[in-house]
Amino acid sequence: MMEVEKNKMDTIQELIQYSTENSAYIWSEFYRHFLMAVYGVLFASIISVPLGILIAKYGKLSGWVLSLGSIIQTIPALGMMAVIMIVMGLGTNTAIVTLILYSILPITQNTYVGMRDVDKTVIEAGYATGMTRFQLLRMVELPLAVSVIMAGIRTALVIGIGVVAIGAFVGAGGLGAIIITGTNSTNGTAIILAGAIPTALMAVIADLVLGYIERKMQPGKV
Repeated sequence: MMEVEKNKMDTIQELIQYSTENSAYIWSEFYRHFLMAVYGVLFASIISVPLGILIAKYGKLSGWVLSLGSIIQTIPALGMMAVIMIVMGLGTNTAIVTLILYSILPITQNTYVGMRDVDKTVIEAGYATGMTRFQLLRMVELPLAVSVIMAGIRTALVIGIGVVAIGAFVGAGGLGAIIITGTNSTNGTAIILAGAIPTALMAVIADLVLGYIERKMQPGKV
């Protein structure tokens, strides 16, 4: 028991020492990791929000689009990166494209649900006042659906932070590179933790911040 406690203390001391000596490197990889996650979700949103609106308007397409998104989700992230790497090579682009594909389903699905859940009487009232379809979409439907859409973006970003960590295997860098360094080292537990703890903190903070924004965007909230 004493031996286990001693090993834990040694690991904590090694973690503090490694983090102190390599703080600039850890911060740069943290920033790189965060940017890759944000870019992937941003580009996915540009694709998925219009796609979700489209399938909400034309319901027959929803089954096909959502099923395709579900199939993508079942593919292991590392396997997908390996396939994309054949086309795009090593580096950040492979990780970002993988994240885009993984983010399509949650954002598209939430956009679809949010648009479908808009009260039909509100839409009819908008038509009655002479609004065009575009005005109705911009001024009525999207404002009412935005909190649900934001929930999809929140889910995609939290998942994406984990997916980007795997990107280190294809040369994308980020905090995953620190974790891999630890796994390749003898007694590298402290190094693994130096990459894993910031990754977990990033996901928790992103979830809390986007959750707050989501609540603020709910209809009726000020």
